[in-house]
Amino acid sequence: MIPLQGRRVALIGGAGFIGHNLALSLKERGAVVDVIDSLQVNNFLYFLAGSMPHRDLYLRILNERLDLLRRADIPLHSVDARDYAKLSLTLGQIKPQVIIHLAAVAHADRSNKDPYSTFDHSMRTLENALDFARDNVEHFVYFSSSMVYGHFKEPVVTEETVCEPLGIYGALKYGGEKIVIAYNQVFNLPYTIIRPSALYGPRCVSRRVSQIFIESATQGKDITVQGDGSDRVDFTYIDDLVSGIMLVLQNEQARGQILNLTYGQGRSIADVASIVKQYFPGIQVQYIPKDALMPVRGTLSVEKAQRLIGYNPMCPLEKGLPVYIEWYKKFYGDHA
Repeated sequence: MIPLQGRRVALIGGAGFIGHNLALSLKERGAVVDVIDSLQVNNFLYFLAGSMPHRDLYLRILNERLDLLRRADIPLHSVDARDYAKLSLTLGQIKPQVIIHLAAVAHADRSNKDPYSTFDHSMRTLENALDFARDNVEHFVYFSSSMVYGHFKEPVVTEETVCEPLGIYGALKYGGEKIVIAYNQVFNLPYTIIRPSALYGPRCVSRRVSQIFIESATQGKDITVQGDGSDRVDFTYIDDLVSGIMLVLQNEQARGQILNLTYGQGRSIADVASIVKQYFPGIQVQYIPKDALMPVRGTLSVEKAQRLIGYNPMCPLEKGLPVYIEWYKKFYGDHA
């Protein structure tokens, strides 16, 4: 096992939903953590400049993220990772042993609507991070996505399943995986590629399914489901993913691997709606046509991660979603 105590870790895009949770957990375990984030993509500056729905609520959530990082004494470097010179200078000062690359436009619909920006924030940032990392770090962790699989042709996919991504977001994530592997082939850069799925939990502003349902219900609005509710997704509570990343960083066996880090069980959209309705009994469910670019999904096998690093997800929907709902109700009530 590789100790986390004193280990220098840089999180690029680390002020996001996944990143700030990782940073806090790493700091609790004694790592020396630095966050690099321009706060532009689905973050503070994006919402500050716009007039989108829930803007004020999301700004309060993002402020809470930043407050948590400050209270944990985790440095936040306001650097745009698309700027190679500034990113390299910052990383050179930090001298990380590990880089965790999270920077991306982490939303499939936005990616399809704005391919240029998505490429810029996903591929350009990755290229810059890899070019620094190739001679300077011991481990590079790249966050990919379950969207690289495209339509699930079987109810369960493994890391060996052939990837046929659908749309801009999945294609760029899969391309990113190939570039990371190429840097390993050419420069012997140790890497791990992570494929999460349908993350949810407190302080998320990414407008994923569970968040949208809870927000609507909190405001007394009906829940809108795309399709008939039978589509299955491997919903993953943020704490399970974070626990998996801690194991990735501590285990040599994770290097050179692609790992699904999800709960490991596909659940229907109707299941999510049903749990939300238990906490908001008067809410009704409305159905609309499904987005044609949203792939048919299901379960991501986590057997490989269990075998290699002892990954053990603990939060099924029935456990994780109520925690998220109660947090959201309290946060919304405190700031209404």
